[in-house]
Amino acid sequence: MGSLNSAVGNKLAVLAGDFLLFRAFSAVGSLDNTEVVSLLATALNNLVTGELMQMTITPAQSCSMDYYLQKTYCKTASLISNSCKAVAVLAGQTAEVAALAYQYGKHLGIAYQLIDDILDFTGTSASLGKGSLSDIHQGIVTAPVSFAMEEFPNLHEIVERGFNDPSDVATALGYLEKSEGIERTRLLATEHAKLAEDAIDGLPEVEHRVALISRQALKDLVQKLIRRTK
Repeated sequence: MGSLNSAVGNKLAVLAGDFLLFRAFSAVGSLDNTEVVSLLATALNNLVTGELMQMTITPAQSCSMDYYLQKTYCKTASLISNSCKAVAVLAGQTAEVAALAYQYGKHLGIAYQLIDDILDFTGTSASLGKGSLSDIHQGIVTAPVSFAMEEFPNLHEIVERGFNDPSDVATALGYLEKSEGIERTRLLATEHAKLAEDAIDGLPEVEHRVALISRQALKDLVQKLIRRTK
């Protein structure tokens, strides 16, 4: 099954996402739960913040892994983590369980984005639903390039120029191929995946069959994410 944007185009896919977000807020508003409303409002605020971080990034910030991870949390992991916590709150769970749900979503989201960054270099246009190397052609520095910069400091100058020259893209890809950027990104994704699974393992012990199946499904989702190739 192809991605939505590959089927209907980017504009309609974005509008579909906006529509679903609006419907989610409409549904939440009817629940009369201020904490859940606050959680989703925080997620929306972070989404906008993440986009602004990407649009206004400075050359120095482009070379910062900490900045990249903060932006990744805002753009991807915040929505997942706050949504997971909202489910726990709606279910009447304790603050400790809600916190674990948040941690699961946070690390799942970061791992997802890290794998997505890898696939931008290793996937195909057909499988990704977007042009391969789309991030680097837009001047967006992701984890593989950040790690490559640690091995090849000459990359800093290219990154700071924003890949405006097509030859810079080719040079950067050459450095990336010689580096351990892809491998280190996959390792970091695996570490976050493990933290997501640890959050599930940290939940209170239960004997209910459905609960056990559900928890295993959440851990299986993490592994499926790590192994995805498109």
